[in-house]
Amino acid sequence: MQETVAPVDRAVLVGTEIYGKPGLLPVEDSLDELAQLARTAGVEVVGRAVQRLRRIYPATYIGPGKVEEIKALVRAMNANMVIFDDELSPSQQRNLENAFGDEVRVLDRTALILDIFAQHAHTREGALQVELAQYEYRLPRLTRRWQSLA
Repeated sequence: MQETVAPVDRAVLVGTEIYGKPGLLPVEDSLDELAQLARTAGVEVVGRAVQRLRRIYPATYIGPGKVEEIKALVRAMNANMVIFDDELSPSQQRNLENAFGDEVRVLDRTALILDIFAQHAHTREGALQVELAQYEYRLPRLTRRWQSLA
């Protein structure tokens, strides 16, 4: 009998620094913390990208050049996940998923933390509370996802 091993998610982490808006932690320290969260979720961190911005790009949070750079890094490192240190809007997440392709999952810190809670919920009540929180988080991100089924 052959034993199958579940594939490990491989992620590229993305952090930003916005000029004139200091964060609570320097971006590298914040990415170190995000890497620890990813490992807790069972994700292997295979790369990092940092962008220093004057402003947030409404469509993708980061600039188009950085999107292409991360896309190349994802391919080079055979990653199947990109995790952003900052919270993404539903439209930003959707646009990034379209840019990176169907095989790459895009998460932000909040989604990652919810995934960790889901993995570690031991009681039925705890699991249901986490599942409800995940649904509430994901609902705005489902807009226009099912148009092809109509």
